[in-house]
Amino acid sequence: MSEVVERALGLSQADGCVVVVRESSSVDLRWANNTLTTNGTGRSRSVTVISVMGESVGVRSASVVDDLDALVRASEQAAREAGPAEDAGPLVTGGAATDFGEAAETCTTAVFERFARELGASFDEARGSGRRLFGYATHDVTTTWLGASTGLRLRHVQPTGYVELTGKNDRPGGSTWVGKHTVDWSDVDVPVLDAEVQRRLGWASRHVDLPAGRYETILPPSAVADLMVYLYWTATGRDAAEGRTVFSRPGGGTRVGEHVGPAGLRLWSDPADRSLPTSPFMVSTGSSSTASVFDNGLALPATDWISGGALSALVQTRATAQQAGISVTPFVDNLLLDGGGTKTTEELVASTERGLLLTCLWYIRVVDPETLLLTGLSRDGVYLVEGGEVTGVVNNFRFNESPLDLLGRTSEIGVSVPTLPREWSDYFTWVRMPAVRVPNFNMSSVSQAS
Repeated sequence: MSEVVERALGLSQADGCVVVVRESSSVDLRWANNTLTTNGTGRSRSVTVISVMGESVGVRSASVVDDLDALVRASEQAAREAGPAEDAGPLVTGGAATDFGEAAETCTTAVFERFARELGASFDEARGSGRRLFGYATHDVTTTWLGASTGLRLRHVQPTGYVELTGKNDRPGGSTWVGKHTVDWSDVDVPVLDAEVQRRLGWASRHVDLPAGRYETILPPSAVADLMVYLYWTATGRDAAEGRTVFSRPGGGTRVGEHVGPAGLRLWSDPADRSLPTSPFMVSTGSSSTASVFDNGLALPATDWISGGALSALVQTRATAQQAGISVTPFVDNLLLDGGGTKTTEELVASTERGLLLTCLWYIRVVDPETLLLTGLSRDGVYLVEGGEVTGVVNNFRFNESPLDLLGRTSEIGVSVPTLPREWSDYFTWVRMPAVRVPNFNMSSVSQAS
């Protein structure tokens, strides 16, 4: 697909041009009631042409390109018809990566060979014990080529896989979920996942009804990830400077420099992280407060968003950084949280006299952007902890909490591990999070969700 980039750039008559080509290869499995139901393979391709005319920009994309010249001309016409872009600036310069001319990488169902065998064995065991297993596994390899009229030529290959396994029985509250992110499936063990499902279903042998209220609550890494990813999505410098987010300082400016969590807390992104590698350069087919099309190809550094418990940076494009007179801190596709803790979720449970273990969050929505108050539901397992042990499953709740406020109220942070967000797994899978203890998590109402 590098030749498509070169052809489009050669056709361009704009002052500047960026071409982004993506080609994806994917495989997936679905199962229900202890039986594989579907499997599929997919291929997709997209071509995006970004044309710059003076300070105006036009963007046009297509999944099927029968006439590349027409796509380029449409992009240029869109630029002519647009007004000056707020984020207008020089395109990123650079040379050609050595792998730019290589073909797309692909995946096949062979990636599931061991996984499918193990899943079949779990189906047989589940049938004999009155359990029902449901779930989904997917693996995708996306190759991206990015070229610019400045001479820049870049290529990146991103493999992403994950599995979600739900187990059910006929008891009240007898439903639970586990998930795992992976790069190549060598680290996915179905017996380990299924053993956790069985353990949690065993906890549901006792059902306890609890009223709404504030409870000491342990959130495992997956639940923490869902909250922190939402926080990250809203941590944009421009929106904060305009007074529209929880990161806005009353009276003007941003809260960068303020303490928002415990002294040892660190929240950061690093595309070169060994266990969670992501694209080392910016790829954007549209401008927003998070990214700019003028920044395509910009090298992405490791960035601390919270350091030593203090807010240290917000997402800044080159344009917003220049306006604010600060350094560029672009959005990166992974997120890591660490507070220096060493305890696992199980060890946090063991040191809890009475509280809740909130395994899954669901249907998360923002209530108030200025405080980042979120609401959502618990799902597939809220468990009662008494005397350091899980003693039963409780009813579901609706919660109302701000993830930024939670960081400041967290009383204990566990060891940070790679995990899979439940709510955002389709959009943001590259996370490493700890379990945390919150002494007064707000379960605002009882939910009838199951």
